[in-house]
Formats: sequence, C-alpha cells, structure tokens
Amino acid sequence: MARGIETKCLHLEEEEGRGSDHGAVSYPIYQTATFAHPGVGKSTGYDYSRLQNPTREHLEKVVATLENGSDALALSTGMAAIALMMELFRPGDHLIVDADLYGGSIRLFQNVSEKNGITFSSIDCYKEDVESHVRDHTKAIYIETPTNPMMNVTDIEALGKIAKKHGLLLIVDNTFLSPYFQNPLDLGADIVVHSGTKYLGGHNDTLAGFLVTNREDISEKLRFLIKTTGSGLAPFDSWLILRGIKTLGIRMEKSQQNAMIIAEWLKEQRAVTKVIYPGFPTHPGYEIMKKQARGFGAMLTFQVESRGSALAILEKVRMIKYAESLGGVETLITYPITQTHADVPEEIRERNGITDSTLRLSVGIEDVKDLLDELGKIFREIEGGSYGRKKS
Repeated sequence: MARGIETKCLHLEEEEGRGSDHGAVSYPIYQTATFAHPGVGKSTGYDYSRLQNPTREHLEKVVATLENGSDALALSTGMAAIALMMELFRPGDHLIVDADLYGGSIRLFQNVSEKNGITFSSIDCYKEDVESHVRDHTKAIYIETPTNPMMNVTDIEALGKIAKKHGLLLIVDNTFLSPYFQNPLDLGADIVVHSGTKYLGGHNDTLAGFLVTNREDISEKLRFLIKTTGSGLAPFDSWLILRGIKTLGIRMEKSQQNAMIIAEWLKEQRAVTKVIYPGFPTHPGYEIMKKQARGFGAMLTFQVESRGSALAILEKVRMIKYAESLGGVETLITYPITQTHADVPEEIRERNGITDSTLRLSVGIEDVKDLLDELGKIFREIEGGSYGRKKS
C-alpha cells in the first residue's frame, strides 16, 4: 500500500519494527569519525564517516523515499551537491542550462566548470526550443522550476522526452518546491538537486545539499565521487535535516497558504508594479504547475516602482528579516542584485528581468495577519514618502 508523503517524512517503512537503536524515536547521531572492525576481513558495514555514517545514511534513505528515487546523497551544502554533480562531465562536454538560475549556480558554471573545459548554452528553457540547442557533444539539460528568482516554470515531462531522445541527462533543481510539492524523477528527470538548507531543513540552522537519482549507473558514479571528494554531510547536520523533514508537510502547506494571501495583497499596492507568483492563474506557467506539481510553493518575486522604494522596504522590515536564503519557518526578504545574484554579470541580470527594484520573498509560517500588518505599515510610509514615482 502506497504511503502518503506526510508519513514518509516521519517513517522509513523498511525500518519499522526493528529492535536496534534501543527504541529511540529520534534517530541517533553517530558522532564518530571512524568505526572499529570486529576482526580481520569483518566490518559493521561502516568504516569511516567520510565514506558513510549511519545518521547520514538514514537521512539519505528518507530523502530518496520522498523523491521516489533509488538513492540520495547528502552533501555539506547545496553548492557542494551541484559541484559534485558537475564531476560527472568531462572537458569538451556541453550542457544546456536555464538562463534564470540561482546566482551561485551561474557563478560555478562560469568560473569553475568553464575553466575545466565544459561549455554551456544558457537559454530560457520555459519558452525556447530546447532541442534546437542540442549538439553532438551535449550531455545534459539543467533547469530550475520555478526559477530563482523570476519564477519561470518549465515543463519537466516535455524536457524529459527531449533528453531521452538525445541520450542526455535531465537535471532538475527542486529546491523551491521540495519533494512535498514536486517529484521531477517521476516526470522524466535523471537527477534531482536540493539545497537541503532550505525547505528540507526548514529552520535556518544548518547547511545541506542533496543529489537524488533513480538510475543505478549514476548512483555508482556519484557514490565514487562523494567518497573521493569528501563532501558528505556531517552526522549532526544530518540529524538536523532529519528533524526538519518531520514537519515538511505542515510547513509547506502553511507557507504556501500565507504566500498566496501576501501575493494577492501585494498586487493591490500602489508602490508595486509587478508580482510574480506561479499560483496566479495569469502566470504563464500556471497550467504546467497544475500538471506537474501538487502546489505552487511559498516563493514570490515582486517589483516596486524604484530602487529607493526597494531600499526603503529592506531598511524598514523588522519581523520579516532582510536576509539571504529561503525555505525556513521565518519570512525572509532578499535583494537579488546585492545578495543571491550579486556575482551574476549585469547584462545577464537585466536579460532575466532582475533589476534594482526586484525583491524576493520567502514566506514563512507566521500569522499572516502579522506579516500583512508589518508590510502594510511599510507600504503606507513608502507611498506617503518620496522614495519613487507612485503609480497613477
């Protein structure tokens, strides 16, 4: 009998009824660097925590289960996960990547991967003819959906068919929606990437990254790479992510509920010129989201009338935190041009629509009335001040 995802966040079915761990309900932290052998040629199944650790292994099984994958690897950060994934490729390989990506991914591709002889075609995967960019040496397609920060939505299943046709890997960063709302492997992806720091952890208290696959050949390659590079997640951080995942479902539902209310409210503010949220029926990706996801998430991006208005909002927030990152229980507001996308060349930011009046909101689980009260006070001050031209 198939289990619901809320149950999967709490229980690994194959481990139910086991008598190990002294009956501990919270999975233990195996805070050890090495493991003693019972004898020559004998092993407990663990040798050295760089290779594997019981706490990390348990977390990996949970995440693999949530994404309907056969294997998951837990790494020290989301960028460590992407960097490890890029070791699957060789000099001369070519990747098609979405133009609107997290700034750290763009920085890695442009400053590390290109140095290592890998080339990229950066395109709008949600609207361009992706297949026309496939070359003889193309090896993969890499996307986020929704994208960071402009919330573009790409049809994963359609890209999966193109990838299979040409023998390419389809890699999907699923951080914004988490496995609670979207499962790219079910739609044709070969590898799913997560910054576990975000929704999986959910409490802004640790860093983590994940790679999930349902292909044995990819799993074997990634397992060799993770033990070689030594970028696996530490035991205590693994436990923190395990603890966070237990409440993933209720956090995602509450955050999404708040996000929809705030997105609708922002649309009515005179100082706001645009609100981008895939849960709006007017969003170009709305129907695709309904087809491939079980929710719209809690991330939204909005434009205000001027740089002055954007800076005023960032200066005036108090309960809402002006901070990088996303996906925690607290509501965070981010200024992409100086934070998440500061290292992205200006011409790329402008092409993607990221300006000095663009703000990104990660909506948390606070009482939405309190969030609206704070935003309302700020916008009244902005609209009554001289921060920029008001809409007529």
